[in-house]
Amino acid sequence: MAEKSKPVINIRELEGVEDFKKVQRLEKEAWELADIDVLALTTAVATREAGALWLGAFDDISLAGFAFAFPGLANGDLVFHSHMLAVQAKYRDTDVGYNLKLAQRKRALAIKLGDSNIRSGVVNQARISEITWTFDPLQSKNAHLNFSKLGVLSDSYKIDLYGAETSSSLHRNGTDRLWVRWPIASRRVQARIEKTEKKDGRTETLDALSTVRPLVMFSGQGIPKRSDLDTAVARQRIAIEIPSDIGSIEKQDPELAREWRLATRWGFIESLKSGFFVSEFCRNVRGQQGPGTYLLEKGKLEDYV
Repeated sequence: MAEKSKPVINIRELEGVEDFKKVQRLEKEAWELADIDVLALTTAVATREAGALWLGAFDDISLAGFAFAFPGLANGDLVFHSHMLAVQAKYRDTDVGYNLKLAQRKRALAIKLGDSNIRSGVVNQARISEITWTFDPLQSKNAHLNFSKLGVLSDSYKIDLYGAETSSSLHRNGTDRLWVRWPIASRRVQARIEKTEKKDGRTETLDALSTVRPLVMFSGQGIPKRSDLDTAVARQRIAIEIPSDIGSIEKQDPELAREWRLATRWGFIESLKSGFFVSEFCRNVRGQQGPGTYLLEKGKLEDYV
């Protein structure tokens, strides 16, 4: 029997009420949301008319995924904040999310600004150079996409950004988030995308991690173990380990999942407060329950970029 052909995904800008109704349905499916937490149709339409980036990935007329980013200010500069990205379950692990982010980057870079710094009043036809977003740092697949494939960086951790929980069953372990910055015009990001397209592994990250004792690590029983903070912050690099599948742990052992939340929250907050930023993530596996590992560097994020 001939193999089923791979669907052809077309990414285009969303337009019209019918497109946004599809977005609402996908929000409910992807995050198991109650109606109260779904973005209002009128808000979606208004943000699009006001300059937000609404992109949809379509399999024929079916919405396989979408990405939503709205304009914002960071230190007086115009950026886009990518608030939502969702993909239908059957299209996950097929690069739909990754390709939506690339399309988002391409459109943001194409926007010409008459004034790149609103406070300065300097007119120089600059371009948007950064997109920000947030994600749960315990989600290893998202961490891999964001750091390894896209090249984001982070120097900000938000505790329960959306409250202690939402209507989604995915938000029963708090809503802590890393606030990430994607310097879309940088050589780092361009090089990371090229490596991803070539399926070139990041051996240098593995080499760096091999010399760093994690601040938060797996014990032999799969529970988080904290190392000495003073010793860790005296070094140039810090590592923080997370479970490979926090979703399974949240279902099977909510108390253990909460331990991981509190331990990693402590690790990130104390490290960032001590002058580190998150530079990399590596999905190194030690057995079936092996961790993924964040690498944090001492210094200023801007200098690193």
